[in-house]
Amino acid sequence: MFWNITNWPLIFYPAVFGVINLYLVIYWNYFYNVTSFCKNNTRMDGKTVIITGCTSGIGKETVKDLAKRGAKVIMACRNVDLANKIKEDIIKETNNFNINVRKLDLCSLQSIRKFAEQINKEESKLDVLIHNAGVAQFLRNEVSKDNLEITMQTNHYGPFLLTHLLIDLLKRSYRSRIIVVSSIGYRFASINLNNPNPTNAILPFYLYFVSKRANVVFTLELARRLEGTGVTANCIHPGIIETNLLQNIPNGFYWFLILVLKPFFITAEQGAQTTIYLAVSEEINGVTGKYFKNCMEASLTKNVKNSVLGKKFWEISERMVKLQPTDPKI
Repeated sequence: MFWNITNWPLIFYPAVFGVINLYLVIYWNYFYNVTSFCKNNTRMDGKTVIITGCTSGIGKETVKDLAKRGAKVIMACRNVDLANKIKEDIIKETNNFNINVRKLDLCSLQSIRKFAEQINKEESKLDVLIHNAGVAQFLRNEVSKDNLEITMQTNHYGPFLLTHLLIDLLKRSYRSRIIVVSSIGYRFASINLNNPNPTNAILPFYLYFVSKRANVVFTLELARRLEGTGVTANCIHPGIIETNLLQNIPNGFYWFLILVLKPFFITAEQGAQTTIYLAVSEEINGVTGKYFKNCMEASLTKNVKNSVLGKKFWEISERMVKLQPTDPKI
């Protein structure tokens, strides 16, 4: 029996969608997905690590792994109560009691300064600084008490200031490392130097990609400025993970995205592996200014490596975070 031509769309469109979706899954898994596990068994005894945004997702998995390796881990989190509960769970699992929780709200320049002041008083060295925290606003613009766009402040300007305030502690440590969690999404955005604080964006979610591009530009310029100090700076793409970043999406659209993107998702444990690799691996000693995914170095687009843009954006960032003459310089 032949199908009535009027019924073709009922079969044709789902079939085409299925083929396209299958192609995207294969393409993404081949080029962008992150599935390898860090097989490095390096211990981290005697090492001090700070990681931001670690009450869920890849941040939490990173804390757990580094704790198992014996590191002293400082969980820098906005929600201290939740962080303390997670801390107790990780202590039970790893038997590492050297895990501390400290209050840090990257949406507040004052909070960043207070956190850095406390760390500089309490710690004699800092071996690894992991900028993991991230947010995304999907349909509405939001401004912090510092009059900075929330996504840009949390994902870029906050880490930028924190790095400056902790740089002397990093320099006092042997072969210390700065790790910035970026995203392949940097490819989909550009940085507008004429509007570094886009508080009235037409598409607020686009600023997430802008902030991820800012992460890459910041890392490359940071590495250039730290050359010869013994401090390295690298950034990563962790993979596509169903994280709390999606919680700001309206419910209907959220479930639609979950349905479409589910084949691309990896677990938080998998997504943490490249961060862990950069934190512990001895084979990358001295490697700086690079971009990693799947526990290996990856290529960057040519235009994101523009050093002139990097220098200009750095100077703009200094003004945006109100860097003081008495603050450490990089």
